[in-house]
Amino acid sequence: QVQLVESGGGLVQAGGSLRLSCAASGRTFSSYAMGWFRQAPGKEREFVAAISWSGGSTYYADSVKGRFTISRDNAKNTVYLQMNSLKPEDTAVYYCAARGGRLRPPTQDRMEYDYWGQGTQVTVSS
Repeated sequence: QVQLVESGGGLVQAGGSLRLSCAASGRTFSSYAMGWFRQAPGKEREFVAAISWSGGSTYYADSVKGRFTISRDNAKNTVYLQMNSLKPEDTAVYYCAARGGRLRPPTQDRMEYDYWGQGTQVTVSS
């Protein structure tokens, strides 16, 4: 079992930056692919970014490519999402997720993730 706790959300002006963190419990974190997803009011939860268990491979949604960076520190059981050049359309609740099963590759499909955090609100004002 893995428990995930996000932090770092808040209110920021357009063009600003935020860094989200996701702290994981459990000794198996380093073998899990991790992802970030977001959900805006009235919309489905959508893929934002994902990272392999080693951190060697990363994937991004086209809407955030070049602005967001996902990274992880396996020694700290933490995955990060650095968000730069934020836009009002980035406003959403952001969730981190872990794909259970040892060394499975990351994916954009939210149905493939087994563990989810409670989410952190990001609001970008224009």
